[in-house]
Amino acid sequence: MTLVEANFDGLVGPTHNYAGLSLGNVAASSNAGRVSKPMAAALEGLAKMRRLAAMGVVQGLLPPHQRPHLPTLRALGFAGTPAQMIAKCAKVDAVLLAQVYSASSMWTANAATVSPGADTADGRVHFTPANLRTMLHRSIEAGQTARVLRAVFHDERQFAIHEPLPCSDAMGDEGAANHTRLFDDRRVGKPGAGVHLFVYGVHHAGVNQGSATGKRPRKYPARQTLEASQAVARRHGLDMKRCVFAQQNPEAIDAGAFHNDVVCVGTGRVLVYHARAFADNVGVLKQLRALLGAGFEAVEVGGAVTLKDAVGTYLFNSQLLTLHNRTYHLVAPAEARENARTRKAVEAMGTRRGLRLSAEFVDVRESMRNGGGPACLRLRVPLTDEQLQAVTQGCMCTSGQLARLEAWVKKHYRETLAPKDLADPALMRESFDALDELTGILGIGAVYPFQHE
Repeated sequence: MTLVEANFDGLVGPTHNYAGLSLGNVAASSNAGRVSKPMAAALEGLAKMRRLAAMGVVQGLLPPHQRPHLPTLRALGFAGTPAQMIAKCAKVDAVLLAQVYSASSMWTANAATVSPGADTADGRVHFTPANLRTMLHRSIEAGQTARVLRAVFHDERQFAIHEPLPCSDAMGDEGAANHTRLFDDRRVGKPGAGVHLFVYGVHHAGVNQGSATGKRPRKYPARQTLEASQAVARRHGLDMKRCVFAQQNPEAIDAGAFHNDVVCVGTGRVLVYHARAFADNVGVLKQLRALLGAGFEAVEVGGAVTLKDAVGTYLFNSQLLTLHNRTYHLVAPAEARENARTRKAVEAMGTRRGLRLSAEFVDVRESMRNGGGPACLRLRVPLTDEQLQAVTQGCMCTSGQLARLEAWVKKHYRETLAPKDLADPALMRESFDALDELTGILGIGAVYPFQHE
């Protein structure tokens, strides 16, 4: 089974703002309250999509979520017209208002975990939307994510969209940001079959002891649980013998690596990781090498590159792509070029014997300031040619579609957005008008709650 890895980026929403809601996300916290640039943020994301599509990467996109999220306000006791609810919330709870206006759905690495048909029991591509239960502003994404995935990947013969895992302490699921699929056709079963690395922060059953290793973070929450990772693997019908469950180093979480993709990135036969990425680096690599064989390339980055460097530059939140000529290409944030230590680390990867890796740096500064790099913005979806044709084609990034989306952004998005602007009912109307038009451009139907009211 021949697979192509499609990248579906989250389109930055009209209410992109810096609220600093994500505990443990150092970049988001440090920029809280600043004036954001929604139009620039969306255009930066579209520019990255255009660049990758021009390189021959199969590129798609997922639409922003409805913001403000009025169903949450209603569930929490706010009544009246939408404008009245916004006004009441602004007076009594500015933090809640920021939560229902959060544009964090742009980071589609947290949207879901994906398993290709080459690895699943029924041959379909399986998606489990992440419940994101740790924080309110993200937990409200799960239902909308499921609706969007069903609109984009609508052919049930090819795709299976599961419900999110139950919201409980034991089932904290943060999506593909804690999952990496590696593969080597020479050693792993049938052609295209992969090895799945699931990384968790805490083993809930052993929470009193910290985790299976007896360690746990002390400063910030461990968002992904071992139980959630195992549940996703089971419901997707994966072969558990080809799944590796690894605990993230608690020190990395406390340093601000709230997801594994802040300290690790991999694809194909290559895994690039920080020296303090896992609680047991040696054990994790031993398991992966046993499954992938001698061709497995484990690239450890440490030494001069500290965890602070990793978090500050999002070096490991780069996109690692396999190109058509069987070489690898790293799409890193511009901040990793501006730090001398991380820049040298990227240069060293390019000269590593046998790796055949090139690199470039992209500007996604608006996303970076809100806590997400290039890899946060995309969800990897390995597809066969037949499955690719079954995707809603309006969500695929052709040159013409990208031009239409750029014009749409310039028409609807504000150039700047300050925290006080969230209380303006006009922002809500602008956002809803923009999203209503977007569903027509993408051809996904009425996926938003406001479209049914």
